Amino acid sequence: MSSHYHAVLWIDHHEARIFHFNPSEVDRLVLHPHNPTRHIHHKANSIGSGHAPEDQDFFREVTASIADAAAILITGPANAKTELMRHIRTHAPDLLKKIAGIETVDHPSDGTLIAHARNYFKAADRMRPQRE
Repeated sequence: MSSHYHAVLWIDHHEARIFHFNPSEVDRLVLHPHNPTRHIHHKANSIGSGHAPEDQDFFREVTASIADAAAILITGPANAKTELMRHIRTHAPDLLKKIAGIETVDHPSDGTLIAHARNYFKAADRMRPQRE
């Protein structure tokens, strides 16, 4: 993957789509968890929350894939983005300063997600210089 200043990540418990981009180019990477989450039904009066545990190996791979970007937008439809942030705070705290925002986004097409990220960073970049 070539080095770009910006990255946008869309994540849920089934996949992570990572895009490193500039105004004219986009590099795409798709990662999948080793043990994808299946829907778990919680029975009344049973032990446990009914939630699958977080896949730390998946989050580690995702974190490594965005580590070279200087500005990162994290998106996703539900809890995976906040679970990823918890992983980053614990295991890669230096990456926190690169995260420009976290947004709830349903299931956009790749083109829609890239367009959204370009608009997001266009506005955000006006407020700060691009220096690492």
